[in-house]
Order: sequence, then structure tokens, then C-alpha cells
Amino acid sequence: MRLETAIWMFPIALTLHNLEEFIGIPAWSQHAGFWMSPVGSTEFGVAAGLLTVMGYAVTYWGRRAGKQSAGTYVMAGFVFAMLLNAFFHLGATVGLRAYAPGVVTALLINLPVMSYLLRRLFREKWITEPKAILAFILVPLGLLALIPVLLRVGRSI
Repeated sequence: MRLETAIWMFPIALTLHNLEEFIGIPAWSQHAGFWMSPVGSTEFGVAAGLLTVMGYAVTYWGRRAGKQSAGTYVMAGFVFAMLLNAFFHLGATVGLRAYAPGVVTALLINLPVMSYLLRRLFREKWITEPKAILAFILVPLGLLALIPVLLRVGRSI
């Protein structure tokens, strides 16, 4: 499969993951303690929906802009953030000794898909190491900073 096609696995996997989270996170967050502050269904649904739309937007941007473009690095950073997110879900599940919503898709879909995409992006020279490392730091930090804003948007609706 051409990489230009394969990269669309990212937003599809993100969508499936966010759906799993949407179903369980609001109730789970009420007793998640350290792992997550309590959130309501609407605020979480809006935030997850906006994050999902962002995933499709950066995939389109990266696909359209092509190799070594800013869009591709932002997309790769988002892919890396979702790879890190899989380990967060695993940690929450182990730490709480109970199912953490999102862990199934994180481990069975996101972990293999995101790993595959990052390997392909590097192998086919769509991204290179110095800039990718910067994207792998900045994009996840930017997404972490954006989550409270997206939740605030969801609360305001």
C-alpha cells in the first residue's frame, strides 16, 4: 500500500479510539483519581470530536504537502502522541487494576498502526530524525495544552 494511502489509517484509528473513550471516559473519570479529572459526556464528546477532526485535518495537510513538509511533521507528531497515549492507557489500567476506557483500541489498534506509520514515514524519508524529534516533543506537548481548552469548549456548549 502506498504511504499516501496508508497514512489515512491514522485518523481512522484515532476515530475508533476516541469512540471507545467517549463511551466510557465520562463515567470512569468520576473515580479515576490521579489519572483523570471528572468530565461530563458533552464536554468530553465535544473535545474528542474536535480532536478527531484535527486528526483528519493534519492527515490531509501532511498528505497534500508531502515529504518533509510542516504538515507531515505535525501529522507525525500527532501519530507519536497517540503512540504515547497507548502507554498512558496501559499505565492507567495497571495502576487502577481495572479497565481504563480506550485501552483496548490503544493496544490493539493504535500501538501497531502508529508504530507502522512512523516506521514507514522514516523509511520512505517523509520525515527525518532531527525535525521528527522536535515534532515528537512539540506536538504532544501542544496537544496536552490543548485538551483543557477543548474541554472548556465542550462545557460551554
